[in-house]
Amino acid sequence: MRLLVLEDDKTLGPWIDQGLKEAGHVVDLLTDGKEALVAATLQPYDALILDRMVPGLDGLSLLRALRQAKVQTPALFLTALGDVDHRVEGLKAGGDDYLAKPFAFSELLARIEVITRRSHPNPQEDTAVLSAGDIALDLHRRKCTRRGQPVDLNPKEFLLLELFMRSKGRVQTRTMLLERVWDMSFDPTTSVVETHISRLRRKIEKPFGDTLIRTIRGSGYVFEPIG
Repeated sequence: MRLLVLEDDKTLGPWIDQGLKEAGHVVDLLTDGKEALVAATLQPYDALILDRMVPGLDGLSLLRALRQAKVQTPALFLTALGDVDHRVEGLKAGGDDYLAKPFAFSELLARIEVITRRSHPNPQEDTAVLSAGDIALDLHRRKCTRRGQPVDLNPKEFLLLELFMRSKGRVQTRTMLLERVWDMSFDPTTSVVETHISRLRRKIEKPFGDTLIRTIRGSGYVFEPIG
C-alpha cells in the first residue's frame, strides 16, 4: 500500500517510515501539514497516518480540509493527545481511527489494515477458509492443507502461517512476528521466531520440494505462495 505519514518527531518519524517500508509499504514521510495537504490532494494514498501537532497545518485541520475537498482516504491519528475528548474530536473531523502514543508497532500495522479493509473489502476476510496458492487454512477448525494433503501444525505455527498468508508478498520483520504471534517486545536473545519458522518450513515446504517462506537478509521474511 502507499501510505502518507505526517510526523515531525525526528526520531519517531524515521522509525515509523522504516517499519512500514520493512512491512512492504510505499511511504511518503512528511513533517509539515501544508505539504501533506498538497500531497494528499494531488495523489492517491491507501491511508493517511497523521500526527495532530505539526508545523504548517495541524493534523486535525488538515483532515477537515481533505474531507471538505471530498478526499475520503482512510485516516489514522497517531498522537500524544489521547484522552477521550481528543479522540472524539479526531473522529468527528473525519478520522477513521485514533492511536495514542506510545504504541506497539504491530498495533499500528493492524489498525492500518483495518481502516483500509473498510475501504477495500476483501471477501476472503469473512470466510472460514483462508487460501493462498495451494495452501488452505480452515480458521474455525484450525486445520491446514496443502494440495489437499493435511499438514499438522501446532497453535503457534498455525498463527504464524495465518499471518504470512494474510500479508503475502510483504516483508514481516522479526520484531513484528514477535509482537503479533508471541506478544513479545524485541528480544535479541530469543530464537523463538527462527525456530518456529524452521519447523513450519519443514512441514509446508520440505514434503513438497519447494520454498514458500523466503528470508530477506537484514529485514525479515516474505511468504510467496505457489499456484
